[in-house]
Amino acid sequence: MDMVALAIQLAAGSLGGFLIGRALPGLSLGIAGNLLTGLVGGLLGGSIIVSLLGLIRQLAAVGLDFSAFIAQVAASGVGGAALTLAVGVLRRALARP
Repeated sequence: MDMVALAIQLAAGSLGGFLIGRALPGLSLGIAGNLLTGLVGGLLGGSIIVSLLGLIRQLAAVGLDFSAFIAQVAASGVGGAALTLAVGVLRRALARP
């Protein structure tokens, strides 16, 4: 994995985690928790999309393509938001007596 793709995945994932925490305060993990789960989710989401589709890798092989950048940001942002949301729901479910 190239360093630019990794940086995009981490940044977009943390942004996705942060935004879902702000949008759904009842499921928020706090700023640090949202950012950390967003980082992990962005890395996982971006890696899974790259592995399954291979589209981003093909587009990136041509050069720095804007559509590859957008696809990477979207996949990582959604992955970060999804993992943060899942952890927030799980934490809330386990906290109930």
